[in-house]
Amino acid sequence: MVDIAFGPQGDKGPGPTNGRDAYLDLVRRRRMYGGILLVLFVALMASGFRLAESRNAGGFIDGLPQVFAFPSEVISEAWAKRAEVPGLIWAHVPSLIETINIAAVSTLAGGLAAMVLALLSTRGLSRWPRFTGVFRRMMDAFRAVPEIVIALVLIYLLGGGPVPAVIAIALHTSGALGKLFSEVAENADLKPVEGLTSVGATWGQKMWLGVIPQVAPNWLSYALLRFEINVRASAILGFVGEGGIGHDLKLAMQWGQGRYDEVVAIFLLLFLTIVAIDRLSDRAREKLVRGR
Repeated sequence: MVDIAFGPQGDKGPGPTNGRDAYLDLVRRRRMYGGILLVLFVALMASGFRLAESRNAGGFIDGLPQVFAFPSEVISEAWAKRAEVPGLIWAHVPSLIETINIAAVSTLAGGLAAMVLALLSTRGLSRWPRFTGVFRRMMDAFRAVPEIVIALVLIYLLGGGPVPAVIAIALHTSGALGKLFSEVAENADLKPVEGLTSVGATWGQKMWLGVIPQVAPNWLSYALLRFEINVRASAILGFVGEGGIGHDLKLAMQWGQGRYDEVVAIFLLLFLTIVAIDRLSDRAREKLVRGR
């Protein structure tokens, strides 16, 4: 039998006791599910650690005391040659410019492709509504494959240099930005589009005049954020022979002791550049989105 209590107006309904019991039952279930997830997480972490330990030739536990040995060696050598660090920083500025150029070109190309893919994959705006899912899956595929994997394939086909890096980063950027651009476009007001439709505007005119002016500030904000990410990505791709400052860092680290001052100089140059780009893009995004 179900207990029935009367409310203040005499209506029949669940009493406070039943409501409290239901709440406590919900809390118990949540705690049970949380405990199960915690046990699974701990079990997976323990099994993964044991597997990594068995496959690690040196032993993870035995190597823990040496975690700071290499960084301390690098910093001590750089400190001993600290007078040469400014000159080394200046010597690697051309490589940094190449890295920034790779990031800028790939961001521009990927951003333009993302604009088209976003509009074609947005419900209510797509030129071909039946193929909206196809364009969405294309963006999923572009951002699912890491840049370094695409770059390695392109190196095999095209050889080393900045071109494979630009293509790899641009493809990944088109998928990542396309997703963000599409989410912004879905919130656009369709009244301007309907007005342009009534006067016989083409799909391109409706997008250019009715949608892009609404979404441009957010799109530019996301593009600037992606540019920061692509600067780091282009530096990382230098390790696989794509040129730029990452390639210089790879060569300096391969030489090992005696070139650690150059390693520190490159790290400092890259760090200062990313900080500067981050600050500038933050101000630009704030001005674009908030108008100040």
